[in-house]
Amino acid sequence: MEEGDASIRVAFASTDMIRVDQHFGSARGMAIYRLTQESADLVEAAQFGEQAQDGGEDKLLAKFECLEECAAVYCTAAGSSAVKQLLSLDIQPVRVSHGTRISDLLRELQTCLKEHTPPPWMAKAVQRQQGDPGRFDAMASEPWEEEG
Repeated sequence: MEEGDASIRVAFASTDMIRVDQHFGSARGMAIYRLTQESADLVEAAQFGEQAQDGGEDKLLAKFECLEECAAVYCTAAGSSAVKQLLSLDIQPVRVSHGTRISDLLRELQTCLKEHTPPPWMAKAVQRQQGDPGRFDAMASEPWEEEG
């Protein structure tokens, strides 16, 4: 995979799929985009219904499942427990101001990809996606042992 082929998935906690306007834990919706240097495609508009900001963790499970392939989730806030769990899943929570336009964030992220100046979480996600290009060479140079 060449550098230009890099793609990541990014989620945005949003009620209208236009602006980031939700706390992660009580988010009623997530707009999930597949982002490359040249395109940003909405791949899922997840809905969770009314969510109370009560510290309950059960409501987070559906969100974690929805974000499974995402590198980051943009929200207006997130509780410390949710942040820890997101980070353990290699999903970077990113706090932005209420009302920040998703299209502006996507444009900024594309610029980072194009100019090879990604934030650390994005660089890590791209590297994970591309894998270690030398891993097959290393395996080929190892001795083979046949059982039998």
